[in-house]
Amino acid sequence: MRITKYGHACVRLEKAGQAIVIDPGVMTPEPGAVEGVAAVLVTHEHFDHFDPDRLRELGEGVDVYTCAGVARHLGAFGERVRVVGDGDEFSVAGFDVSVRGEKHHLSHPDVPPVDNVGFLVDGEVFHPGDALTEAEAPTLLLPGQAPWLTTPAMIGYLRLMAPRRTYAVHDGLVNEWGLKVLDGVLAMEAERAGTEMRRLRVGESVDIEV
Repeated sequence: MRITKYGHACVRLEKAGQAIVIDPGVMTPEPGAVEGVAAVLVTHEHFDHFDPDRLRELGEGVDVYTCAGVARHLGAFGERVRVVGDGDEFSVAGFDVSVRGEKHHLSHPDVPPVDNVGFLVDGEVFHPGDALTEAEAPTLLLPGQAPWLTTPAMIGYLRLMAPRRTYAVHDGLVNEWGLKVLDGVLAMEAERAGTEMRRLRVGESVDIEV
């Protein structure tokens, strides 16, 4: 499987000539992220993960798998929208997907968390969206920075999950100095754990065995 990171929290997964994409939001301007995909997976409704206008441009043949909170914004899509929740499993374009999680991490004391589902693809790659959801996953797509995330919480999540490899995403809100700090934290934790742990740059791809 090839994993390619695009703007902010978006990743494209390719295998055997097929492709799906997770969270091509407003902060993902690159056209290659969604080109030729068989399906779009959306973790939650925040703009940095979800762009309804982008989805409308994809055409009738591309289904959207997402939580109920996102689906309520996509009524005109009809049967193209597949609502999934924690514990559900589905297959699309040769990928087997398990759904994990229910709610976004707490972001504000006065605002209830929105729906958020994570996607475990082929039992290998886990994209949790904006949550620190537990799942057995050899490859973790780690939220690298967010208004709701602290460095101790991120490290605690990494140690709890104990993946074989970690690729940080969700970094579009950070300037170059913040990215250097994030890279340093990941390098320290990688040395401690003895595993691959780093941030993927926009447009960077990695190949993994599944």
